[in-house]
Amino acid sequence: MKKQSIIISLFILLCACSPLPSSPKISESEGETSSDLSDNAVEISTLDWNDRSIFTEGLIKSQQEVLDELPNAPIYHINLTIENNLVQLSAHQEVRFTNQEDVQLDEVVFHLYPNILGGNLKMTSVQVNHESVSADYELYDSVMHVPLQSSLSPGESTYIQLDYEVTVPKENEQNYSIFVYEKKTLSLAHFFPIVSVYDDAGWDIEIPPEQGDLTYADASFYVVSITAPKNLVLVTSGIEISREVLKNLQNVVIAAGPVRDFYISGSKDYQKQSRVVGEVTINGYASRTLQDGAIFAVDTVERALLDFNDRYGPYPYKEFDVVTSSTSAYGVEYPGITAIGLHIFDLTEDIDGVPVSVYLESTVAHEFGHQYFYNMVGSDQLEEPWLDEALVQYVTWQYYKDQYGSDGEQGFRGSLEERWNRVEMEKIPIGMPVASYHDKEYGAIVYGRGPLFFEALMNQMGQKAFDEFLKEYLEKFSWENATGESFKQLAEQHCSCDLTSLFEEWVY
Repeated sequence: MKKQSIIISLFILLCACSPLPSSPKISESEGETSSDLSDNAVEISTLDWNDRSIFTEGLIKSQQEVLDELPNAPIYHINLTIENNLVQLSAHQEVRFTNQEDVQLDEVVFHLYPNILGGNLKMTSVQVNHESVSADYELYDSVMHVPLQSSLSPGESTYIQLDYEVTVPKENEQNYSIFVYEKKTLSLAHFFPIVSVYDDAGWDIEIPPEQGDLTYADASFYVVSITAPKNLVLVTSGIEISREVLKNLQNVVIAAGPVRDFYISGSKDYQKQSRVVGEVTINGYASRTLQDGAIFAVDTVERALLDFNDRYGPYPYKEFDVVTSSTSAYGVEYPGITAIGLHIFDLTEDIDGVPVSVYLESTVAHEFGHQYFYNMVGSDQLEEPWLDEALVQYVTWQYYKDQYGSDGEQGFRGSLEERWNRVEMEKIPIGMPVASYHDKEYGAIVYGRGPLFFEALMNQMGQKAFDEFLKEYLEKFSWENATGESFKQLAEQHCSCDLTSLFEEWVY
């Protein structure tokens, strides 16, 4: 225990079973193309938009009632083809968009993230209710404005049809290399047109800085049909509901929802470690030589799952996946899945004398915490990153307290202070937008000073009131978007106190 504490105090957090047989190696040179599967592929556009039963299987029993609570959430139907070279994608996407605001809308705005992530997303057709429209583009074609034939009143729906082609870069250092085909792994983050959030400031449009997370999205539902080479092991958000296999091709249909995003990872080298904990299946995917890391990651998720279920509330899905990735970050969170950098998956290695297992455990626990605060409770990660990353750092700190007692708690606290000390513990507010932090400030303040604010908040509120507050915060804002002000107001209700001075000292 003491040794664990010493190790924890040395490192600086950077986060932003037996193996199954390997997938069959099938030649891609036998002449079969994606078009050969088209007659057999599931035509998801014929699904009933109002039928939520397809998502039931992906949710634990206690969370299935949410399917009746989000009638106006966006619904995406995507038919995606991944070509044999793994860097050319084509897709037909249909979106049912319902106006959830209290004002009329004349357009729907989409983010086209590949165009600022080193790749390319080219629209070939844009239709509204099956009538062609001329979309407008801005910010290096990363934002698309789709005009509506008539204003959309609150509660009304429209249907948008999009056809597009995507080129995935083979090298990409932008935004932690989250959208790339590299090191035999296909990482498809934000590969499709994503509806922007409409909030008090209007449509949310901006180019995200290279540090921090990219997306700010409403809870949505996805049905995604993926046609890809048969020997590509696909791991995604959501749960597989059907699979069809031909000689060299596979078609997999995935249902995911409610979720903030939809992520795909693929590798011909993935092997799986799997474990069932209650209603949840935990899977770890890595190459044959990294199976010890996969087992270790599954072990960590199991501990975090049991811990966070008790502290904050139930993890909503029946599956959680950990995949190795070429990301330059230690880990990146997505709904129901997290991508972990290859550089911390080999348990025989160390980083500056610290065993890689220390980094892997902290990263996996941190990214699993995002399933609660990012995915279930949404927030504007670009404008208020403290509600996302700082809170999850605090959640990870509590994991270490629960797993390793006071030694783990103090060791983790030391890592936070050491991170904050990168800017000589300057009292820079934790509540600034990502773009307002310079050089080392973002990591030092949001990841270092930020979690210490939650400790100060707990001390002022009292442990019992604070614990009850976090549970209600998760319950009250699940599948909605919270703000710093709504967070503060709920905290004040629980402590029957005025927290203005504390927030002014730390946040604003």
